[in-house]
Amino acid sequence: MPDFDLDSFKKTWQEQPVQNKYDDNEILQMLNRKSRNYVKYIFWISVVEFLFFTTIGLFYVIQGKESNSFLNILEKLGAQKTPDLESSFNHIYLALKIISLSVTAYFVYQFYQNYRKIKIEENLKAFIIKIIRFKKTVNAFILINIALLVAFTGIFTVFIFYILNSQHIEVTNASLTGFLVGIIVATGLSVLLVWLYYKLVYGIIMRKLDKNLKQLKNLDSQEI
Repeated sequence: MPDFDLDSFKKTWQEQPVQNKYDDNEILQMLNRKSRNYVKYIFWISVVEFLFFTTIGLFYVIQGKESNSFLNILEKLGAQKTPDLESSFNHIYLALKIISLSVTAYFVYQFYQNYRKIKIEENLKAFIIKIIRFKKTVNAFILINIALLVAFTGIFTVFIFYILNSQHIEVTNASLTGFLVGIIVATGLSVLLVWLYYKLVYGIIMRKLDKNLKQLKNLDSQEI
């Protein structure tokens, strides 16, 4: 979808014959419509994300792949694989997955509410306020997802140390250092990938929305 540039549009508009000119209200309608479409795009992207991660989460729970990966790490550190250990991990994993999906579902609902409440024909100041509120919601969604990733990693790390302590396993300094470095590097790379994903997928739309918002503020300052 090509960007809409207010200055270029007005210049072209002024060069047109009188009968073909657009008035400022028509320009406003075009900007409003494009802004509302950008909000709609982000809403549908979030819906697809929610369905995708729900499907992936259910697949891993059914197949037990997350449990196997986690238990492999513990076994390398010297822990013994027991039914209680597997049960504890599955409960923690399920709880964290529910929290993650609940947060995503909440923001999907918020995106939908923002989209539903934005009316093309409403007062310009009210429209601008709602667009700004939507931007804050998107930024909160991105930051909370990154924070959850770091928090969940921390919880699993603490759980690993708890298991090692409960089984009275002493880890060598080299193994402990390697484990902690691996956790830090893996977490850092995961955060980077998540940030790049949102920067690419959401960032492109948000930059277009920012441009529209500046043009809307410009129109508002001209007291259309």
